[in-house]
Amino acid sequence: MSLRIVPESHPSSSFTHQPSRAHVAPSAPGLHDTLRAGVGANPLTTPATQAISAHPLEARLKQWEATREQLKMETLRRTYGIAEPVRRGMELKITREGTWKPLCLGGSSTPSIHEEILTGRDGIIEWEDVFTGEENGTNISVHEEIERKVKM
Repeated sequence: MSLRIVPESHPSSSFTHQPSRAHVAPSAPGLHDTLRAGVGANPLTTPATQAISAHPLEARLKQWEATREQLKMETLRRTYGIAEPVRRGMELKITREGTWKPLCLGGSSTPSIHEEILTGRDGIIEWEDVFTGEENGTNISVHEEIERKVKM
């Protein structure tokens, strides 16, 4: 693997704010077909590496972060051997899969403090940390959520 600092450039030839024509109703070409496409991107089901927005700059920033993480793991592998990146990957997987937070504390859409420490992002406040997208959602109590989780 190369020690690449900047991600490879794969710019798209064009960008439009118009939605793709893949999910339009066949009988009405200008109308969005919700039954075929769904209601849209959900931040709870969309992977963190995939940008919800279709803007090229956001995709470029995601590639930049992925390249930075690959460079960091390759440097650790060359310095300490293969065990260090494997150990860090296992710790990160454990914190992502083993942590459960109630929705009133941010839910599972935001990374836990353990994950932020392991990725080195504990000192960074981003847009997603403040505006989680759940401001308009229904508020359920912690007790109701635990009852759903344990199927009571």
